Amino acid sequence: MPIAVLSGRAAPGQDGVADYTSHLVDALRAAGTDVEAVAVDPGPLGAARAARRVRALRPELVHLQFAPSAFGFSPWIGLLPDAVGAPVVTTLHEYGWWSAPAWVPSSVWTPLERRWPVDRETWRLAPASAAVVTTNAGHAAAVARRVDRPTVTIPLAPNVPDCGPVDARAVRARHGIPADAQVVAFFGFVHPVKGLRYLIEAVARLRTHHPRLHLLLLGGFTSRALPAREADAFRDELVARAVDCGAADIVTITDHLPAAEVSAALHAADVAAFPFTAGATTKSGALLSAFAHGLPTLVTAADPPDPELVDGATVVVADRVRDVDALVEPLARLLDDPALRHRVAAGGRGLAVDRTWPRIAAAHQELYATVRKAEHAA
Repeated sequence: MPIAVLSGRAAPGQDGVADYTSHLVDALRAAGTDVEAVAVDPGPLGAARAARRVRALRPELVHLQFAPSAFGFSPWIGLLPDAVGAPVVTTLHEYGWWSAPAWVPSSVWTPLERRWPVDRETWRLAPASAAVVTTNAGHAAAVARRVDRPTVTIPLAPNVPDCGPVDARAVRARHGIPADAQVVAFFGFVHPVKGLRYLIEAVARLRTHHPRLHLLLLGGFTSRALPAREADAFRDELVARAVDCGAADIVTITDHLPAAEVSAALHAADVAAFPFTAGATTKSGALLSAFAHGLPTLVTAADPPDPELVDGATVVVADRVRDVDALVEPLARLLDDPALRHRVAAGGRGLAVDRTWPRIAAAHQELYATVRKAEHAA
């Protein structure tokens, strides 16, 4: 019998969870696991159709990839453990900030969560799944606080692997970047929460003392979280911000690129920057991609901070979000200090080296075996 892997209906090029699921399914199949991928539409009808599809498959177990945006911020997929007739494993790609419906106050949710196996964010998923997977320590701690159950942490892998060495001068030339530039790269889905407004201004300020500085923004604007019209408006906003800062000639925006071209561009950069407005953690496959390419990397601090992102050891940390001043000083530190760049590049690469899809597939196979054993013993 197969493993049914469920995720929201989205193209991998426009949604991080869809991209992760595609990689996971491929890795599990390569490792010999019989997997059936099931795309789920948002809303109660989508959840009901997915449940019927799963029951028809008669899977050994069901593995749901959960994030609110993946299901259109509709909570109905949260009833899955009671609807499919098979044990459910849930991976929580997001957790700790949402509730459904949003208008129900915490004072109502808290006693419900204490008395019933239900959760404000996932309804029945976190309390009733046979196993809950998180991708980082922060989400694991949040689940423990909320529903008082252990989780299995299986870290992410880089969403763009190192595709091998490149001719950096040629890559820069393709993007219109001078061969002798100091290149700061951002990679990922472009969205207001990525903090790029502040990064553009920080690079513009640093130009006085770093005249060869260049900012390379690698990533598509249109995604599940940013539909086409909003994506176009945000792209125009970033271009206007660069013009207003006097930095239009040192900012390159690529839009979406194939993985091999992203890898080449990362190899052609000098440092990476991820100034997320909620702070950066290792649940970002884009951040791990920078690590895998040996890039010394700037991040903004999350609250609580990710214990693996240590200033001066694995990254350089800006201690405030949504703050240009907070980005300028640590970015200047990276640009000015070769020893620091070498140290944090080595530390970041060390975080990414064991995070491969074969290892992730093996960890999932082990988890599935544990769930099967527990089900047979029950």
